[in-house]
Amino acid sequence: MSAAASDPTHPELPTTASPGPLRQLAHLIRLPNLLIMALCLLLVRKALLLPDAPWREVLASSFGLMALAALSIAAGGYIINDYYDVKIDAINRPDRLVVGKAVNRRHAMMAHVLLSGLGVVVSGALSPLLGAVNLGSALLLWGYSARFKRVALVGNVSIAALTAALVLLPELQLRTGSKPVWLYALAAFLLTVVREIVKDVEDMRGDAAHDCRTLPIVWGVARTKWVAGFFLACLLVLLLGVEQVMVQIRQWGLGLWLLALVLLPLSWLAYRLRRADRRRHFAQLSAVCKWIMLAGVLSMLLAG
Repeated sequence: MSAAASDPTHPELPTTASPGPLRQLAHLIRLPNLLIMALCLLLVRKALLLPDAPWREVLASSFGLMALAALSIAAGGYIINDYYDVKIDAINRPDRLVVGKAVNRRHAMMAHVLLSGLGVVVSGALSPLLGAVNLGSALLLWGYSARFKRVALVGNVSIAALTAALVLLPELQLRTGSKPVWLYALAAFLLTVVREIVKDVEDMRGDAAHDCRTLPIVWGVARTKWVAGFFLACLLVLLLGVEQVMVQIRQWGLGLWLLALVLLPLSWLAYRLRRADRRRHFAQLSAVCKWIMLAGVLSMLLAG
């Protein structure tokens, strides 16, 4: 018995209860992220592709299966990423470690294979194009987790391409020829590159300890911020162009939304990125990127 436990004047501090299995599962598959992905797919289909269609057509079984396939592959991707990052996450995010701690690594690998296989099979049954895109996504997620994320800029662009592909899935299913979907996909690509680069700076300590060659490790933080700034500037130019079109066609609702909740926060992000020099600064910038992305997704409500 410890001295603290035997001495009534020094009571033993209560231990923090470990998260329950459902909470651990939700963290393993990044449930909040999956819900945002599902919302994105729904809004693309309803607001951008089928604005005048009744909900029974929007929520057709084919769309539900497509969404199930995409989310299964995404969940499998999160699991395989944690599988390969056990040692790195033990340094960068020890409080969020699930694989190797609460979930056996072999079981994690099996879950990845089953979820990815389910996604590819279901989407392939819907159409060869969707099957090919989701197969490519599953392979890219595996390659990212095993190798690409440790290579400067390659991992960042890989995740950004997967994000853009998610936005495009409803269009690839319906093939309406909608141009706004491609603009949203491009914006998602650029913002995701920025966030992934910022996250690499935030995670430098753990990445360096395991011989990762991410952008800040190879080029240094100062040059890395310039690279992130370049993609951020491209995004700002794209959105300014969209704002000009919104003014010309007098679509004031969407224009004001993008100005207040996307363009201005992005400008603030650019200012803070220039001044950021501590890990907590980059963690804050990464969180801001997620909120801007959510605002961008919700802007589809006004785009129809």
